[in-house]
Amino acid sequence: MDPRNLEKQSEPEEPRYLDFKHLPENTERDGVPALNKFSSTLTKGHDFPGAQAMLYAAGVPSKDMMKNAPQVGIASVWWEGNPCNMHLLDLGKEIKKKCMGDGMLAWQYNTIGVSDGITMGGEGMRFSLQTREIIADSIETVTCAQHHDACVAIPGCDKNMPGVIMAFARHNRPSIMVYGGSIKPGYSDALRKKINISTCYEAHGAYLYKSLKSSEEGKFSADEIMEDIEQHACPGAGACGGMYTANTMSTAIEAMGLSLPNSSTTPAESPEKMRECAKAARAIRTCMEQDITPRKLLTKASFENALVVMMALGGSTNAVLHLLAMAGTANVPLTLDDFQRVSNKVPFIADLAPSGKHLVADLFDIGGMPSVMKVLVAAGLLDGTIPTVTGKTLAENIEPYPSLPQDQTMIRPLANPIKATGHIEILRGNLAPDGAVAKITGKEGLKFTGKAMVFNKEHELDEALNAGLIPHGENLVLVVRYEGPKGGPGMPEQLKASAAIMGAGLTNVALITDGRYSGASHGFIVGHICPEAAVGGPIAVVKPGDIITIDAEKNSIDMDVSAEEVERRLGEWVRPKRTVTRGVLAKYARLVGDASHGAMTDLF
Repeated sequence: MDPRNLEKQSEPEEPRYLDFKHLPENTERDGVPALNKFSSTLTKGHDFPGAQAMLYAAGVPSKDMMKNAPQVGIASVWWEGNPCNMHLLDLGKEIKKKCMGDGMLAWQYNTIGVSDGITMGGEGMRFSLQTREIIADSIETVTCAQHHDACVAIPGCDKNMPGVIMAFARHNRPSIMVYGGSIKPGYSDALRKKINISTCYEAHGAYLYKSLKSSEEGKFSADEIMEDIEQHACPGAGACGGMYTANTMSTAIEAMGLSLPNSSTTPAESPEKMRECAKAARAIRTCMEQDITPRKLLTKASFENALVVMMALGGSTNAVLHLLAMAGTANVPLTLDDFQRVSNKVPFIADLAPSGKHLVADLFDIGGMPSVMKVLVAAGLLDGTIPTVTGKTLAENIEPYPSLPQDQTMIRPLANPIKATGHIEILRGNLAPDGAVAKITGKEGLKFTGKAMVFNKEHELDEALNAGLIPHGENLVLVVRYEGPKGGPGMPEQLKASAAIMGAGLTNVALITDGRYSGASHGFIVGHICPEAAVGGPIAVVKPGDIITIDAEKNSIDMDVSAEEVERRLGEWVRPKRTVTRGVLAKYARLVGDASHGAMTDLF
């Protein structure tokens, strides 16, 4: 079958999620809107006696609470074995306690997650992106099936955030996101500096290329340095500490008005995070009282805010994928061109990892996200008039917070940025007719030309790096294909490879893929190449030695191959057999759309 005849991705229609249009009659009480308009379907009268019996058994303390109290679902993405998520159950318990103390019934439940840090570079990473859909499905399911009146969701790792917001858009009941918070920085005695999870992968690259050294050369062996880094990079609970995907999404969502002020930059283990839980319980009541629902907050203006914050802070390429999916779920028109438009006008001002030296815990110490947003609102880049979950506008939320200290150097002045425009570039060309996403901070230059080295799976590149087969010297473009949403399947992140390249000092190398990267990735990297190889995109017919040019000034990515030759190669291309034919990944591969539309599974 000629891949060029494949049916094009259709545009999303108006989402038709279950709306519960036939609400109970008693949605108003004494002239005041009743807050239990969904749960009263089960609790009014005696229409559902079995449901009421089970709710009494589950902990409803009285008839009055049964008949009148709103029911709030508290959805934590809690599970043990990952620092990003291991503390979320405790945050949920605090929110439940405060909700119950304020006359609400609160039911705590959790959904699943995958640790990107643990699965990175292995087959387990293929399960990561699809957890976004499972999280959204889970929260939509419990909220609608149990007739909850509102939802407080507590995510930690990066797919968690878009997953809960997509669920909010589907069930459209008053909802708040409480971010689990960022991890504290670690410290390496061998390197004599602060470290984080990204240090592990970059040190591994130096280890493979025998260039790993401590601050006191000779005092520690390479193996001792690696062991020191592994033991101390993650000192406790919280999401990965740089402006990686988790913190990119949490800051973007705060700028959209769906979380409380400073939720995104309050560290996981700080007393302030527990105090936020109490504030969230009060705010969810406000949302119910004022009928503040997610689709009223998920607007083109709020997504514009998300894009502005993403560019200013140097956020992850994964945010492109996730924001597109969030917008698609809420039926908000958002395209790759919007990312490029905002990138063209917003300067990159944050000296944050992975390309900078500071972590989000450091940003909290100088005022956190509200102080940064003050700068952007004052400059007219951020819309302070959007509504938020507090019942106030974004500008009103941040007004009480201090301005950034005059002597801080983490957030550069808009007049003296790290880069005059954003770091996200949307590229198109004969390698990516439907778009690709590049993360180019300017430190790597704006243009790269090199010979193609082709790898049909990420593990092939990892094996070449492990064997030291990627040479210094001649410019090379490493092409990793068949790792897209369908081809992976699961579009795995490739931090192991990108970090190893940085750690090995392979500055003569660019890396391109139809897969994606971790937010911790940096260097001259291009991902989300679309169409992907598995559906017959041009990346499937790149040959070793082809000359590839990536140009961030012209927003292009091309191979020096004529249109006629590309046509000929595509005509001879044979679709590979599916690597997975049963189970969740096979189901995901059948349902998932392309990366340029957010890799959604409910687009049709």
